Amino acid sequence: MMLKQQLKNRELTIGSWITLGNTSIAEILANAGYDWLVVDLEHTTISLDQAGELIRTIELSGVPSLVRLTSNDENQIKRVMDAGATGIVVPMVKNVDDAKSAVAATRYPPLGNRGIGLARAQKYGVAFQEYLKWQNDGPVVVVQIEHIDAVDNLKDILNVEGVDAFIIGPYDLSCSMGIPGEFDSPKFKKIMESIISISNDVNAVSGLHVVEPDLVKLDRAIKVGHKFIAYSVDIRMLDVTARAGADKEKRY
Repeated sequence: MMLKQQLKNRELTIGSWITLGNTSIAEILANAGYDWLVVDLEHTTISLDQAGELIRTIELSGVPSLVRLTSNDENQIKRVMDAGATGIVVPMVKNVDDAKSAVAATRYPPLGNRGIGLARAQKYGVAFQEYLKWQNDGPVVVVQIEHIDAVDNLKDILNVEGVDAFIIGPYDLSCSMGIPGEFDSPKFKKIMESIISISNDVNAVSGLHVVEPDLVKLDRAIKVGHKFIAYSVDIRMLDVTARAGADKEKRY
């Protein structure tokens, strides 16, 4: 089943996050059984050229690829979609206009404003008509809710046609509230509860990034009701596993 349909059905999907521009890592994660993978351009040194190779590797493994953008940039959206991405994760969406802009950039006129080109997504022209049909409703758009302004506008953002899910950015959200990293603060907990409540009211697909490879935290996110969950990130998986093997004190 396509990821788009899974999100429409509000099915639980679990993916992971790629921050290293190495196709072997992408292939390992793609073969691990995740429902989707995100290639992160925002907080990494991954280039568009590397992103294209990662997208190719993920897709050839039969897994949907999403790209977390550096910003809500229609030109960058066009290029990653042309590279064959299934969809995008858009940082710092604060209002309806931001959400509409992101959706429009994934689709050709008259549904959007994306420029038409013949690239890998269209099989270099051979499958243009097929892609033309797919892009009407196929691209997945996930917005990041990571500013208090976004929380204030959340219901309207989630009602924008073409927005498939949202994922909470807790660090930036807490910073915008003046309590950076204070996730146990009553103020922050109240906002998180408000986000979940609004999401449930509009039957939206809420998401969370469980950054550490911690199955207890993953289960907790599922129990809260999140349906679009990113489980850890390549660098944290590598670091945690490497340190566990090197920790002699726990073995002697």
